[in-house]
This record gives sequence, structure tokens and C-alpha cells, in this order.
Amino acid sequence: MKSIIAGMAVAGLMVAGSAMAADMPDLAKKMNCTACHAIDKKIVGPAWQDIANKYKGDAGAAASLQVKVSKGGSGNWGTMPMPANDAAGTKQAEIKELVSFILGLAK
Repeated sequence: MKSIIAGMAVAGLMVAGSAMAADMPDLAKKMNCTACHAIDKKIVGPAWQDIANKYKGDAGAAASLQVKVSKGGSGNWGTMPMPANDAAGTKQAEIKELVSFILGLAK
């Protein structure tokens, strides 16, 4: 009985740990990404998990996604355009950090 309870506790911690590992970063909330994106489901824009899986193994993905987040655009995930988030180029370090987080979700 103790081993069953211990096993359930370990399983619970593993599930909780994986959920916490995929929490939306504070930077995404600050930059209002959460208005259109979630980690695991489509809202207005695609789920970040889907983006990560699409670009998994693509060596140029980080650079192209950083440009897409900065300048906005449409066509890759449907007709709804993504607005520019840094047309002046002042938030590039933050955008790079978010893109790294997104690509790190790849399974």
C-alpha cells in the first residue's frame, strides 16, 4: 500500500512539474502575447506548442520567428495577421528570449 501511495505522489509531482515548466513566462504577459496565444491551445494565434513542433530542427527558425514577432505578418497560420511588436527594434532582447522559450517547447 505504501508503494502505491508513494508512486501516486511521484506521478503527481511529475505532472505538476511539467505543468509548471510550461507556464506562460511573465515577459509574454508583459508584452500582451497572452491576448492571442496560449502554450497548448489556439486562441487567435496558434498555440506556442504547435509553433515549436512546426519549427523543430529548423536551424533558421529562431531568427525568422524573431523577425515575425517584431514586424508582424500573416499567412503562416491563417488569415488573421499578427501585429508588429517592435517596429522600432527596441525590444529585440525580449523577443529573442520569448522565441527561445517557444522553440524550447518542441516535443
